[in-house]
Formats: sequence, C-alpha cells, structure tokens
Amino acid sequence: MSASNPAAIRVATSADAESLARLINMAGEGIPHWLWTRACVEGQTPLEIGTERAKRTSGGFSYTNALIAEADGRPIGMVLSYAITEAPTDDPDDLPDPIAPFVALEKLSVDTWYINALAVFTEGQNRGVGTQLLVAAEALARAKGFSRMSIQVYGQNVGAVRLYERFGYKLLSSEPVRHHPSPPYYTGDVLLLVKQLENTEQLQDKPLDAA
Repeated sequence: MSASNPAAIRVATSADAESLARLINMAGEGIPHWLWTRACVEGQTPLEIGTERAKRTSGGFSYTNALIAEADGRPIGMVLSYAITEAPTDDPDDLPDPIAPFVALEKLSVDTWYINALAVFTEGQNRGVGTQLLVAAEALARAKGFSRMSIQVYGQNVGAVRLYERFGYKLLSSEPVRHHPSPPYYTGDVLLLVKQLENTEQLQDKPLDAA
C-alpha cells in the first residue's frame, strides 16, 4: 500500500470478527481486553470473547457497524460507527469505572453519528488510512441523514486528538478518567469532540484548494 495505492474501504463481515476485536482493543487503549478478561470462563481467552462479541448482529460492537480498511487482502484498520438517537439510561456510577466516563459523555451525543472506535494496525499507520476511514464514516453519516458527528478520545492521546481537530472536530465536553487498567491513562480526561458536517451543496461550493 502507498499514497498512490490507498487502502480499500469495505463493509465488514463476520469473518472480520477477530481483526475487529484486536482493533477495538487498540482503540480502547486496553479497556476492551480488561472487560473481556472479566467475562472469560475456564478455557477461554479474552480475544475469543471479543471475537464472539464482534460476530453479533446487535449492539454497538458488532461487525454490522464496522467499515474495514484492507490492503493486500488483509484488514489493516477499521472504523466502528452508528447513530445515537437516544441517551443511554445507564447510571455511570453503576458501571465499571473504566467505561463510566464514556457513557456519561454519550448522553450528550444524542442525534449524532457516533464514531465508537477507529484504529489502524501498525503496518497501516502513517499512511493516511485513518484519514480514509474518517472520510468513509462521514460519508456514511450523510447517507444516513445525519448532520453531526461525535467521537470520544483520551486527552492524552495527542496524535488522535490532533487528527480529529484537523478534521474539524471541536471539544464539547469532558469527563475525568475514573480508572484505567493500563498506563498511561490513569489520570486525565476523556474528551467528547463533535463536528457539524457540511452538506452536499456546501461541498460543491467550496474552492478546490480548500478541500
């Protein structure tokens, strides 16, 4: 894969479940692995739990919500996104501490197309794959009739924050980290970033050198 031969973006299938589990654990900075470990029974591995969950056809973490970036016939990245049409009813204080800040911020994301996770394997990093996936997610949001995007990210993940800000995402709110099972995210904030999408007419009117 090169700049002249970018990754192909396609809809995920259930056959991508293991790759999706590995990628969402990267995007979640180890929290998914921590949650899956708690769900394991004897003889199961956390990755097996994550793979089973990715194969589901319902819930946020489902292959049906994912787009895959593929190069040389292999998945190298993914974006998991879907509509948030109503606020979650969970009380953050009743949830495991690592995910409580995310649920609290999700309550402010109603009526947005929500990017739950975006991650790229090492071999696809610094090659524009993350940008391709963001563009694809925004196109999907427009196709579904949404004019606003939202995404959550750790403030300490400076590279990811910089990417989203470059794409026009702006800080709406934040929640302090309550607990994180792996470094360096023991402290700091989870950020909720939002973006107002340009409609088709606005894109057509924009000068080419501004795109």
